[in-house]
Amino acid sequence: MKSHKDLRVWQESMDFVVMIYSITDQFPSKEAFGLTSQLRRASFSIPSNIAEGAGRKGGKEFSRFLYIALGSLSEVETQVEIALRIQYLENVEELNKRIYFIRNMLSNLIKSLN
Repeated sequence: MKSHKDLRVWQESMDFVVMIYSITDQFPSKEAFGLTSQLRRASFSIPSNIAEGAGRKGGKEFSRFLYIALGSLSEVETQVEIALRIQYLENVEELNKRIYFIRNMLSNLIKSLN
């Protein structure tokens, strides 16, 4: 691997961030400092932690940052569910598919490092 940009999980999580930003653009303006901000911060934490971990020395450190990315992904999953329940979102099937896909890739990468 030359760079974290070569990792498919990083590429997919970057696309996921764009998706989250697009979706949260539709949220009410009163949520700018609430759910919108939380979702955006948690989503961009995923590729950021993948990149930071890949830049560290050794698989153990990389693995630690991948676990942090997994935590951020779970945070996004919870916030998506909240948005659904308060009716800011109607259909979260595609989001949930992406979350599941990224979770699997992160888990597999962690396993390969351990």
